[in-house]
Amino acid sequence: MPPADERACLSRRDFLLAGGKLVLLAAVPGLAGPVWAQRVRQTPVEVARLSELRVGEPVWFDFPQPGYANALIRLGVAAGGGIGPQRDIVAFSARCTHLGGSLRGTLRSAEQIFGPCPRHLTTFDLTRYGVVITGHATQSLPQVILETDGDSILAVGLQGLVYGTPPTHG
Repeated sequence: MPPADERACLSRRDFLLAGGKLVLLAAVPGLAGPVWAQRVRQTPVEVARLSELRVGEPVWFDFPQPGYANALIRLGVAAGGGIGPQRDIVAFSARCTHLGGSLRGTLRSAEQIFGPCPRHLTTFDLTRYGVVITGHATQSLPQVILETDGDSILAVGLQGLVYGTPPTHG
């Protein structure tokens, strides 16, 4: 058995290989799955009607509880996690993941982005699961998981962590 000071050490080769694997997992979206995200299913809540949505006009609603503002948006282009015939309907938390700044009033529908956040100018891409485009935030916007039931759009869960709330497990 090697001495105690050598048993806990990694070789330079093992360290570099492990580091390379971590970089690969972080750099290739979807390779490891959304390990950063928390996906919690909630009691379904009707938030809008498909027939009433207009491209670029947000529908505001609270979910998963009162005081947690979200925006449902028909983007007019297919989006990650989108629903509807064109997969262009998405919903996101309206609270910046950096310091919780309100994103209400920052929707730029022509560019399909939220932002910049009034606190530190973070901007989020709504077509790519709410990823950070620029700014101080390091996490994507929490995306509301949507389903359709006939003409109804239902919020059924949340993927990601809303700023200022502890994680829940379920």
